[in-house]
Amino acid sequence: QVQLVESGGGLVQAGGSLRLSCAASGRTFRSYYMGWFRQAPGKEREFVARISWIGGSAYYADSVKGRFTISRDHAKNTLTLQMNSLKPEDTAVYYCAAGATTSLSPGAYNYWGQGTQVTVAS
Repeated sequence: QVQLVESGGGLVQAGGSLRLSCAASGRTFRSYYMGWFRQAPGKEREFVARISWIGGSAYYADSVKGRFTISRDHAKNTLTLQMNSLKPEDTAVYYCAAGATTSLSPGAYNYWGQGTQVTVAS
């Protein structure tokens, strides 16, 4: 059974940094893309960043480009999102996801974590 477990969320002041991690288990993700999505209250879940598990090519939403960095560690089977220069509008529940797709649509991803709250105070 596939499990994605996020950690690392919390409260931070604007301009600060947080590092989210996602521990993946239950299958091989060799042909998969791993992604981070977020959902703010009253809004739809949106794409944040994506990385191919094997090749490591990354893609970012314009809103986070230059501030966030997605990476993966094969040995530890973990996905990481380093978030710098955080803004209040980054406040959301952040989700780790996996799917055999290059799509940026949440509906295209098969597996999801439970989410971790990120709150950026102004």
